[in-house]
Amino acid sequence: MIFDPPAATNGVHCGLMLAIVAPGQGAQAPGFLTPWIAEPTTADQLHWLGAVADLDLVHYGTVADAEAIRDTAVAQPLLVAAGLISAAALSSSGADVFDMADVLAGHSVGELTAAAGSGVVSAETAMVLVRERGKAMAAASATTPTSMTAVVGGDREEVLAALELHGLTAANNNGSGQIAAAGTVEQLAAFAADPPRRTRLFPLSVAGAFHTHHMQPAVAHLETLTRGITTRSPHTALISNGDGTVVEDGRDVLNRIVRQVANPVRWDLCMETMTAKGVTGLLELPPSGTLTGIAKRNLRGVELFSLNTPDQLDDARTFCRNHADISEVHPAQDNV
Repeated sequence: MIFDPPAATNGVHCGLMLAIVAPGQGAQAPGFLTPWIAEPTTADQLHWLGAVADLDLVHYGTVADAEAIRDTAVAQPLLVAAGLISAAALSSSGADVFDMADVLAGHSVGELTAAAGSGVVSAETAMVLVRERGKAMAAASATTPTSMTAVVGGDREEVLAALELHGLTAANNNGSGQIAAAGTVEQLAAFAADPPRRTRLFPLSVAGAFHTHHMQPAVAHLETLTRGITTRSPHTALISNGDGTVVEDGRDVLNRIVRQVANPVRWDLCMETMTAKGVTGLLELPPSGTLTGIAKRNLRGVELFSLNTPDQLDDARTFCRNHADISEVHPAQDNV
């Protein structure tokens, strides 16, 4: 956590702007939800979201091992549920934290967390969607052995040229110094044997080449499924992974989320939009650390808060109040 609350003037914050972000697949770790379900209300919420997703999310979030939660069909619902229950806990002091935010964004599957938080779809609809998304992407991954590798450091153009040489896709462009390469296991092995200069490679805890053409069968399934979903316009500015655009139409949000399954995540452009809008504070929902780490390198001068355990909630609420226009905040509502 990086936390240094800005000074206030007569209780009013001027020129402050709060972003709340949700991480994507690979952020999960064994047992990361154990402290959260010590609170009965939060445990009940997780049980409910698990029932909607037809998964024992309490089990997967507390006692399942790393290999079990690496499964795409498990990891994705687990991550969205984690974001929703932690946001609900953060909102329990009387203000809806998603309404308190000026900007919402999610990385990859985290976009569904953000979409539910902004009111585009209900929490239950988000859980059905992420269940189907995870299953469809897992099925697509089973067709050909594929994976992803984080490429840290090096010259951006040299890295992109090396990816093209090996037939890989820059599936996640995470800003200064980090690109996620995606492709077949063989392509990634060849790339690792001849990496670009001054780079470090880290295999990601994912089971497929997400955000590439390998996921097109999943897109087709989700396009059919989402035609029957009713959407609402987001009540908080929602930034799209596709191009960093703030999307104002709920149907457009949903269509973009579907297309994103087989297209690169441009988190670099999302951060550019945050900078342009004047974001001063960024809070990452659990399991956090990935996006705040990226922000530390790319969003200079922005205060960061990495929320991971319930004992941080009071500090997190203070952080949010210190970066939000509290006159615009609505009473807390049930997010799950």
